[in-house]
Amino acid sequence: HWRSSLTLFNVNVTDGIAMQPERRDLRFHLPAERINDWHPEGPYVSHFLNTLSVFFPEGERFFIQSVRHFRDRVTDRDLAEAVTAFIGQEAMHGREHDEYNRRLAEAGYPVEEMEQRIVRLLERVKRSTPKQAQLAATIALEHFTAMLANQVLEQQRLLDDAEPHYARLWKWHAFEETEHKSVAYDVWNLATGESPADYAVRVSALVSATVIFLRHVAEFYGQMIEADRSLSRRWRDRARGYLTLGRFLFGRPGPLRRIVPEWLDYFRPGFHPWDHDNSHFLADLDALTADIEAAAEAA
Repeated sequence: HWRSSLTLFNVNVTDGIAMQPERRDLRFHLPAERINDWHPEGPYVSHFLNTLSVFFPEGERFFIQSVRHFRDRVTDRDLAEAVTAFIGQEAMHGREHDEYNRRLAEAGYPVEEMEQRIVRLLERVKRSTPKQAQLAATIALEHFTAMLANQVLEQQRLLDDAEPHYARLWKWHAFEETEHKSVAYDVWNLATGESPADYAVRVSALVSATVIFLRHVAEFYGQMIEADRSLSRRWRDRARGYLTLGRFLFGRPGPLRRIVPEWLDYFRPGFHPWDHDNSHFLADLDALTADIEAAAEAA
């Protein structure tokens, strides 16, 4: 049974099954002097999250383009409004992570080179794959970001005691990724059929996207660590740093370990992002927004 996207949008939002995203124009004013050591677990964890930021501006623009291509097929008013808000949110994410990445580049990290590699990769995808496959890549990566976002919302200790500006940015991004996590998928359901071939495209895109994304994350992360001249070059110190990251990602709190069941659930015929209903977290979004606006006024 393949769940209808329009059915989702006809359910009352208070039931927690569907969400109507909202575009928010927020600024974060990240302190440049903390760029390499803003997380309480230290620079090795800080740089992992910094590395993720490198992917967002170009990735968000790719997501917007892939959804826009099928926008004319969306006739349901609620879903059309959600698509508009999705595009607005992704544009704001791209803008703020552009600013984040500028801070990294100014601190001497090879961000521009990394971003150019991402641009070349995405341009190859756009030239060599049909629009359906590009949308499949988008919903796969949206699923990946939604899983990570859920970890941020579910496990507050992931950002406990982090430098407040950086913590607010990552929490805001996690909230909005959750808020719009089904939009591209609902467009996919409208743009494709329910055939085994469509299913194969969808799940193979997740496998490919996961392998390519994690390979680039690992490579870029290594470059970040090498570029940080404040870190010891002694192998024992490096080993301790990498062990800290490993415990953080796979031990406790272990966000990458904890997303495995949800990653596998994507292979279930009839999967929909809101089958995992975590909409209750969004009750805290207004308070975070007010906090971000107050911090921006004080800056």
